[in-house]
Amino acid sequence: MQKITLLKIIEKYHLAMVFFLCPFLNFAQDLEPRVYANVPTKLNVAALTYGYLEGNILTDPSLPIKDFEISSHNVAASYVRTFGLANKLARVQVTLPFTFMDGSQTKTSGEVLTGSRTGFGDTRVRFGINLLGSPAIDKKDFNKFEQNTILGVSLVTSIPTGRYYDEKLINIGTNRWAFKPEVGLSKRFNHIYAEIYTGVWFYTNNNHYLVNKKLEQKPAYSLQSHASYYFKNSMWIGFNANWFVGGKTITEGVSDDSQIDNWRVGGTFSLPIAKAQSLKFQYHIGAFTNNGLNYNAGTVTYQNSFF
Repeated sequence: MQKITLLKIIEKYHLAMVFFLCPFLNFAQDLEPRVYANVPTKLNVAALTYGYLEGNILTDPSLPIKDFEISSHNVAASYVRTFGLANKLARVQVTLPFTFMDGSQTKTSGEVLTGSRTGFGDTRVRFGINLLGSPAIDKKDFNKFEQNTILGVSLVTSIPTGRYYDEKLINIGTNRWAFKPEVGLSKRFNHIYAEIYTGVWFYTNNNHYLVNKKLEQKPAYSLQSHASYYFKNSMWIGFNANWFVGGKTITEGVSDDSQIDNWRVGGTFSLPIAKAQSLKFQYHIGAFTNNGLNYNAGTVTYQNSFF
């Protein structure tokens, strides 16, 4: 293996595993490259993300609302820590978002309703472990290891810390817990990294929907894939795609027309700007939508890696 500095390895393997995590996105719609990347243990990554969304999307996509348009400015602070567990590489990630949102809905009568919301979104915690192809290695021995194929698993938990008004239909928080177990496969082909993940979101009930109604949601299934090309100067560019299906909602025992079957595509560009620091830009759009959720999203993330 060609000998390179630890910093180059850190940048080349994209240690900054902090991704676009906005509180109002459908839980199944994550486009997160390099979630199971091989990195040294005892690595810390701190990141700050700004995102802008515009289009037909809701704070909680389970809500049975149509013809609703949102423009949203969002800030998210994230922290990742890697460690060894049973001689396997493990990591935990915590993300706390804050949202400034304006929206409008055009009713069948032609009347236009407008409103705004500001506050914290639901906190997300991801715990993951690479089961195959990624042993726990500290930074002094990391440059001796070359990644090939990695199999990893993770559990994402959405904690209902977001701002929620039980008498209002539109909210930043969801007022319920959600859990996503996921399996991911990652393989390196020289300068190209190919990845595929599949997972299922499970939701608890919101028992305070419009004050005293019960809102349920069926599981939502997701499949995402990523292909990234890494340049010699440690820049990388990637193509991202996601398919998500399911998530039908039930209000007071009555099902509605909320089954989701959507595709999204996007791109990611990462640029190193200083020692262990980088900027990441991401943009994605709806390729096919059957039930709203047709929006454009762009983000920029500053991330800093340290031991």
